[in-house]
Amino acid sequence: MSLNVVVGSGPIGSAVALLLAGQGRNVRVVTRSGSGPQHPLIERIAADASDARRLTELTAGAEALYNCANPKYTEWERVWYPMNNAMIAAARAADAVYAITGNLYGYGPRADGRMDEHSPLAAVGRKGRVRVKMWRDALDSGVRTFEARGSDYIGAGALGIFSSVILPAVRRGGTAWMPGNPDLPHTFTYTGDMARTLVALAGDERAYGKAWHVPSPAPVTVRQVAERYSALTGTRPLKLHKLPRFVMHTAGLAVPLAREVAEMDYQWYRPFVLDSTLTQNTFGLTPTELDQGIKDLIPVADATAARRM
Repeated sequence: MSLNVVVGSGPIGSAVALLLAGQGRNVRVVTRSGSGPQHPLIERIAADASDARRLTELTAGAEALYNCANPKYTEWERVWYPMNNAMIAAARAADAVYAITGNLYGYGPRADGRMDEHSPLAAVGRKGRVRVKMWRDALDSGVRTFEARGSDYIGAGALGIFSSVILPAVRRGGTAWMPGNPDLPHTFTYTGDMARTLVALAGDERAYGKAWHVPSPAPVTVRQVAERYSALTGTRPLKLHKLPRFVMHTAGLAVPLAREVAEMDYQWYRPFVLDSTLTQNTFGLTPTELDQGIKDLIPVADATAARRM
């Protein structure tokens, strides 16, 4: 029976592992803590994914290695390179496909905010440059590889401005101050669509050596997502205000995480639109409706009511 190795057990890694197991494939999830979803076909291993020798041992005989890791924002430059190098080495030794969970950071700020697979990699921030180097290192390694790039995630376990800043305020029925403009078009990618894209493309030779955009719904504003959540749950509409841009930049002088968030704030002060037409037309994949991603964020106690709507 085929073996697939998944590095990371966050919302993407867990979704990939369960999808593969549901197809009857053996899955080995590798994390520092040994965490991961429970399933008869999923083996959870505690290991350091930046240890090339150990990861190569764990990947022996695998058909694909999925990079679904997600280091802390403040650790990207220190953690990502050795981890990426170890995964490349492990994939090469096993002659496995190296499937990379990517994002849009490498494109950098764009005047019109629109990005497709032909957009130049013109990152100006540290994290964007890290992602560009990781991708180019994978391409230059000679392994069969591809990168599935998604926008801000929405869905169970997703982390981002909506889930960390807006959603708590919606649930309280209060007011939220958003570090960005809540009324600009923004693409959200469903976590389940990222997982399905990774698995589908890992088994298709047409994907190798290229980056692909994950099928995602049409862009919406953050305010519209908040309003839809309120409508689905029957909660009071949120009062949503724009936080002055200098606030996060000023906070970043003393708070490392605020500095990292401020570096990427261009995503929220101008349109941020992912074009996934090429992936949809090439592989026949379609995006999940945005409402599903929103419903996945609803607490269990309120989910029954939402399903009835």
